[in-house]
Parts: sequence; C-alpha cells; structure tokens
Amino acid sequence: MTGYFKEINQGIDALLSEDMMQIHLSPEMQPFERKLNTVKKTLEDQKQETALAEQRKNELVMYLAHDIRTPLTSVIGYLNLLEEEPNMPVDMRAKNVHITLDKAYRLEEMINEFFEITRYNSGQIKLKKELVDIYYLLVQLSDELSPLLTLHGNSVVLNVDENLTVFADPNKLVRVFSNILKNAAAYSYSETEIIISAEEADEQVVISFKNKGNNIPEESLSLLFDKFYRLDKARISNTGGTGLGLAIAKEIIILHGGSIHAASENSTVTFTICLPCP
Repeated sequence: MTGYFKEINQGIDALLSEDMMQIHLSPEMQPFERKLNTVKKTLEDQKQETALAEQRKNELVMYLAHDIRTPLTSVIGYLNLLEEEPNMPVDMRAKNVHITLDKAYRLEEMINEFFEITRYNSGQIKLKKELVDIYYLLVQLSDELSPLLTLHGNSVVLNVDENLTVFADPNKLVRVFSNILKNAAAYSYSETEIIISAEEADEQVVISFKNKGNNIPEESLSLLFDKFYRLDKARISNTGGTGLGLAIAKEIIILHGGSIHAASENSTVTFTICLPCP
C-alpha cells in the first residue's frame, strides 16, 4: 500500500510539472494513470487556451494602435495647420476642416469596429431573431449601396426566390451582407456584375455572392476571416478597411448557427453563407 501511495504521489507531482510527458504508473494503478493523464491533458489545454486568448488580446491592441495612427496623425496635422494659420482664406479653412472631420469620422468608425469584434469575442452580443425576407433585404441593401457600386462600374444581379426566409437578426444579417458586398465592390473588376444567389438546400438557406476579380491564393483564403487581415497590403488603414469586416461577418454567422467560407477560381471569387432553415 505504501508503494501505491508513493506512485500516486509521484503521479500528482508529474501532473503539476510543466513537461508534456505522459504519466506512467504500475499496471495495478492503470485507472489512476488514465485519470491523471486526462486531468493533465485538460490542464495543458486550458493553459494553451489562456495563452492564446492573451495573445489575441495583445494582437487586438497592437493592430488597433497601428491602424489608428494614420488617421489620428492626419487629424492632429490638420488641426495644427488650422491653429497655426489663423488668417487662412475661408475656402481653404473650410476645405481643411472638412478633411479633418472626415479623418475623425474614419477614426471613430475604426474604434467602433474594434469594440464590436471585442464584444463578439466575449459573447456580449445578443441576437434579436425574427422571420426575415431574404429577397427584400437584399434588394433594399443593393439599392442603398448602389452609389458605392456605381463608382466601380459594378451592378448587382439577384437570383433569389422571393419567398425565401430565415429566422435571424435582420440588422446583423444586413451587416454581414453589407460587409461582403463592400468587399466585392473593392476587389471586383470594373464594369462587372456581382451575382447574389440564394436557395434552400439540405435544410439550410445557402446564400452566395460572386464577383469577377483576381484569383485569391489558396493560403490567403483561409485568412480572409482573420481579424485585421487585408488581402491587399497596399490598402492601409488610410484608404482601405480595418480588416475587421469579414471577421465580424463570420462572428455573426457563427452566432446564428451557420457557416461562411470563400472560394476563388477562374477569376471568380465566391463567398457562401449557410444558415439554418426557419
């Protein structure tokens, strides 16, 4: 019995150790060995999850600090210019004030998106579900975004059943579809169509957005929904997005019990969303 207690004591010491080695006890102590190894694995997983969560938090702070620097520097620069030139012509002053305000609004938008993705990560977002008419929602959204699409010479084609519905939070779905459409407009070839299709299949509502554009490398497809990822590195925070749009879209779809993924081939980029049928 003393020998068994010593083994258990050694097993507990091994459980608390930092190494990844399996705990081994005598054949008679196999049930204890399995339980100790299960606990050890659980503790190791929790430790890794904690380290990963801390890393993600640090990355969020780092990326936010990096991304807000450009618009913040611009705001400060223009405000300094306005302060140092009290006799600036009225039209020039009005122009500089307008630019400063645009930069400030951009900064506000970036900070709001940062807090939004943080709320999703911490489970603070609650859905307000209702029966949503997918066709009507997409028609309305396409009309609202038509000025942006027209700038790039793009148009939207809808292949959607007018009776198709989902049980979802309409405001959150608008956010998802808007983010994907804006992304499509930013990366589509000019004078091309963005085709939106939706159908019910295998007890799911499948919605796809297709646009003509440069093929996305396979290694980049898996990163599109990562926080702060930008496919075009030249589209810095001053001219491009925060890199949070698709990450927020993914969080919303997952919260609805659905899935979202991207594919790219033959100069066609496709975003596919699957949501449970009502």
